Amino acid sequence: MTDPITTGEGRTLDPVSADQGESQQGIWVPRLVTFLRVLAGVSLMKGLYHWAIVCGIDAPSALGFDAYSTPFQAATVFFAIIDLVAAVGLWLAAPWGAVVWLTSAISMIAVEALFPQIYGGRFWVIGIEVALLLAYLWLALQSAREQPP
Repeated sequence: MTDPITTGEGRTLDPVSADQGESQQGIWVPRLVTFLRVLAGVSLMKGLYHWAIVCGIDAPSALGFDAYSTPFQAATVFFAIIDLVAAVGLWLAAPWGAVVWLTSAISMIAVEALFPQIYGGRFWVIGIEVALLLAYLWLALQSAREQPP
């Protein structure tokens, strides 16, 4: 074996200050994280609502969840799972959480707008989902502008 060639120049690291990270962070990143946490709570409540339907609460007959149509059952199970997964990801402020939530929100808009026979075509749900999407987009863009290049 041969000895590695050394030039005598060592790498030095500057000391890290505890205040340095917070002073560089602007106001939009904490606002985005707060929005994601509130959105996580909303997604958690939506997921639990869909699981309550799956468990037979507020069923149209004594048969429970089986009394609903197959498209309604499929959509309800889909949203019961995806909303709870999105809630976890949003609470952690993980990038995949926002992706799962975006998938859930766009899916809900599509189900309400394109398949009104499933949930009844509630336009107020579409409006709320679009408003949340726009708020997320605006906060994400504002927080991205604060990041150093």
